[in-house]
Amino acid sequence: MKVVVVGGGIAGLATAALLASRGHDVDLLEKNDELGGRVGSVERDGFRFDTGASWYLMPEVFEHFFSLLGTTAAAELDLKVLDPSYRVFFEGHPDPVELRPDRDHNRALFESLEPGAGDRFDAYLSSAEDTYDMALRRFLYSSFDSPTSLLTGDVVRRVPTLGRLLTRSLERHVSASFSDRRIQQVLGYPAVFLGSSPDRAPSIYHLMSRLDLGDRVLYPQGGFTKLIDVIASLAERHGARLHTGTQVSGITTRPGPRRRAEATGVAYVDRHGAAGTIRADVVVGAADLHHLETALLPAHLQTHPESAWRRRSPGPGAVLAMLGVDGELPQLAHHTLFFTEDWKQNFGDIFGRDARVPDPASIYVCKPSATDPSVAPAGSENLFVLVPVPADTAIGAGGDDGGGSDTVERTADAAIDLVADWAGVPDLRERIRVRHTVGPEDFATRYHSWRGGALGLEHTLRQSAFLRPGNASRKVDGLLYAGSTTIPGVGLPMCLISAELVLKRLSGDRSTLPLAETEHA
Repeated sequence: MKVVVVGGGIAGLATAALLASRGHDVDLLEKNDELGGRVGSVERDGFRFDTGASWYLMPEVFEHFFSLLGTTAAAELDLKVLDPSYRVFFEGHPDPVELRPDRDHNRALFESLEPGAGDRFDAYLSSAEDTYDMALRRFLYSSFDSPTSLLTGDVVRRVPTLGRLLTRSLERHVSASFSDRRIQQVLGYPAVFLGSSPDRAPSIYHLMSRLDLGDRVLYPQGGFTKLIDVIASLAERHGARLHTGTQVSGITTRPGPRRRAEATGVAYVDRHGAAGTIRADVVVGAADLHHLETALLPAHLQTHPESAWRRRSPGPGAVLAMLGVDGELPQLAHHTLFFTEDWKQNFGDIFGRDARVPDPASIYVCKPSATDPSVAPAGSENLFVLVPVPADTAIGAGGDDGGGSDTVERTADAAIDLVADWAGVPDLRERIRVRHTVGPEDFATRYHSWRGGALGLEHTLRQSAFLRPGNASRKVDGLLYAGSTTIPGVGLPMCLISAELVLKRLSGDRSTLPLAETEHA
């Protein structure tokens, strides 16, 4: 079968690799000159910055994906265990706390912050593990195209519990067990990984705590662009053709049966401005779903027209600051989080009706130079600073050395000053040698991201599981979707699963289980 994949981010590359490994004839078209999408890199003066993903979670999903291609994560990546997993600074508390790949340590930490919280930690993590296991076996690897696929005994027995987890927020779920504000923030923050906030994400997502508190946080040496290089190489090894600098301008169709259309390929413009077409039996849209539907299809063939997006939430935008810093920064771990006291105001600024850049803002800082000597010159540090902001292109674009929009640069300055103050690095600003910023406008321009969102559709109840946009067009046969704006959701593991869901659809597999790992090419 001839397949064209639109978009060369991790979901598109994973789809190309899986389909090519099963004998399909695959072309992938990426508009930018580099593959990887949001998982890109910037290099300046001996520093190399990952521009997107920085957490390697759900290792079993990566392992399963590699097994489907006849290899292993260990064979393809040099994975390091982070210890501490991450460090957290809290506003109003002088000392940070550290979460480690050690369940007993984390339990003792909870107990030290709130007497009696150790036992509740055990119960909370046990529930998270059970829910995570259920999600892997019944929800994440399902396209929800078979109503009976979920009517299994283990799901039916859990209906009352699942109902409670879906109908109350993660914030309420956490506060029912823990009263210490620091614990509440540690357990609530995973909502941000899902493009949401603790008061908006359903509490079923407490399963995320199984990943950082009950398992190891890993890092691939060479950074996350190494992961992209590996998947691209696997795709090409199996015969996929990867085209960069090639902008898809439309999805071509012909009339089909039952008043539907059939995908016939794509029209494109190459880096030289020359127009062309590629014919295909199947088109897989692995770019932003809003762009795929509203820009590449005529109105009468859009499953998700512009009117549907008025009822959806894109999750947060982001201001990123990539900083090359002279000297070492032992005050920061590989992953460091800075939490403001007033989360209600912080998240209200991002998701509320009168959205604005939070001030002060809770921020995330990655220091990969703590683990990977290849990302910074000797004696220097590499910092990736992320400030969640509203998904609003009016915030502007970034640039080099203060050359971004006023709002982006002010936001970056405030984040740098917050790190300097809370972590005790008073001369941080003066030690910055390289500075590169990114704003929501960059996400919209470079990745066609709807409203400049940084991750994909927010994981609210109305945008989770079978209520999330599906991975097949309802109006165009042979048009499928992968990536963070469709099922199962945002994040690298979800994008890998979305690629497998495309393969399952094409092979007629309507089960909720991952494909058998013995079925390699």
